[in-house]
Amino acid sequence: MIITPNNNLLMDIQSNLFSNEDITVTFEPRVCIHAERCAQELSEVFRTSIIPWIKLEGTETDRIIDQVNRCPSGALKYCINNKEAC
Repeated sequence: MIITPNNNLLMDIQSNLFSNEDITVTFEPRVCIHAERCAQELSEVFRTSIIPWIKLEGTETDRIIDQVNRCPSGALKYCINNKEAC
């Protein structure tokens, strides 16, 4: 856990990693602009009212990658497992 100079607690980095067999998706809450494009366009994976809110088993990996690439803030990123560092 990280504590900011104002004594605010930030989410632990590990809680923002989501993996399936193919990819790992990371979410940076401080970068997110809350456009909710991910949840509106791929709600079977990005579920804002459920914890954990990202469920990579919700659809095919290619669809998840396409949606992550549409994130307007860059808060969502992905890497291919066993091919690149996350």
